[in-house]
Amino acid sequence: MKPQRTRIDVVMEAIRAKIASRSYLPGMRLPSVRAQAKTMGLSVSTVVEAYERLAAEEVIAARPGSGFYVSGPIAPLALSEIGPRLDREVDPLWVSRQSLEADTSMLKPGCGWLPPSWMYEAGMRRALRVAARADATVLADYATPLGLPALRQLLTRRLAASDIDATPERILLTESGTQAVDLICRFFLEPGDTVLVDDPCYFNFHALLRAHRAKAIGVPFTPNGPDLAAFEAALREHSPRLYLTNSGIHNPTGAALSPVVAHRLLKLAEDSNLIIVEDDIFADFETDPAPRLAAFDGLARVIHIGSFSKTISASLRCGFIAARADWIDSLTDLKIATSFGGGQLAFAVLLTALTDSGYRKHMEAVRVRLAAAMDKTLARLEAMAISPWIVPRAGMFVWARLPKGIDAANIARSCLQDGIVLAPGNAFSQSLNASGFLRFNVAQSSNPRIFDVLARALDR
Repeated sequence: MKPQRTRIDVVMEAIRAKIASRSYLPGMRLPSVRAQAKTMGLSVSTVVEAYERLAAEEVIAARPGSGFYVSGPIAPLALSEIGPRLDREVDPLWVSRQSLEADTSMLKPGCGWLPPSWMYEAGMRRALRVAARADATVLADYATPLGLPALRQLLTRRLAASDIDATPERILLTESGTQAVDLICRFFLEPGDTVLVDDPCYFNFHALLRAHRAKAIGVPFTPNGPDLAAFEAALREHSPRLYLTNSGIHNPTGAALSPVVAHRLLKLAEDSNLIIVEDDIFADFETDPAPRLAAFDGLARVIHIGSFSKTISASLRCGFIAARADWIDSLTDLKIATSFGGGQLAFAVLLTALTDSGYRKHMEAVRVRLAAAMDKTLARLEAMAISPWIVPRAGMFVWARLPKGIDAANIARSCLQDGIVLAPGNAFSQSLNASGFLRFNVAQSSNPRIFDVLARALDR
């Protein structure tokens, strides 16, 4: 049995968390014992004892007549200590780690990618055979700073199909979509800057912004895009530097941006000098393409990013950034500084796979499979009184509302014990207003055991 935490323990843990998150830096004076006691609603004697114990551990140091100060070198960055305190089951990093670390016996309806058997395995094998016969520079040398010219030319043509005008010189290849967002955050953000995100949004946006010490502000998301009234209010109140979003298939809701919302959103961004980062990683899953902010904006203040980790291979790491020429130039310098030239092999394999005659047919088949899986998953969920927030037109995600009064974190905790990895709603919500939601990946939800386990958890 775990020993019960005392009030002194609560104070000590709060101070340690502030130090771990770098809210309290070495040499910084702690709040006085009276101020801390008032803030935490505790007695002064409790806080005095907690401070004295931390001083005995040399976490803090007492200076007679002055107060208590943080000791030692700066703490290593602990992302789990930044932001609101959550159950580990709803922490964005917990969801990612459980999905990535799960062995083959675990079922993962909460993960964000297709099963390996759904990926473009045949095309990958053909592309790898081609790469094995390629010039030695492909197998052994660094890539050019912008990345493989032929792949950037192909991306120019693919983006043009979405009415996005990006010449190869305005496209930078990265090692993943995540690296693309990371480079953009490194380039534009200083610690303490504010970034708007959809609420809910892709949970790794939260983790990345924590790593950059940025302040994330959630804007409620509707079936047509962000709530524009709330968006405008957030612009006035917080003066954000960036807005991170999906305008194609939205993660986790499966919604799509409407043209009316897109135009009004860009007007608000222009008036406030806001930069928009448009993550388009699910583009090839669409059956009825949504408008792209980068197309309406002409890449003036919208940065468009993507990758092929969800359709070709998550093992082949390659993403891209399309943006203004001056931003691409600076981002290229930053890429060299943080990862040097990158490799050519992944770019060459991806180019061959994308231009292989089978890729178009492969994606047509995937879209058909996803539509069938969506219907089956929705039927199974509705049988348990779990209802979709919307019925997505395409893609792999269902944002599903649990019966009233049921907490998704508790359900995730229970199902994990039975080998099922779920994605609770508050992992996606900056405001923590999604405790009654789960995100389901329909491609990973074919095993009936998932719903048997879920049904038992709901009945407990």
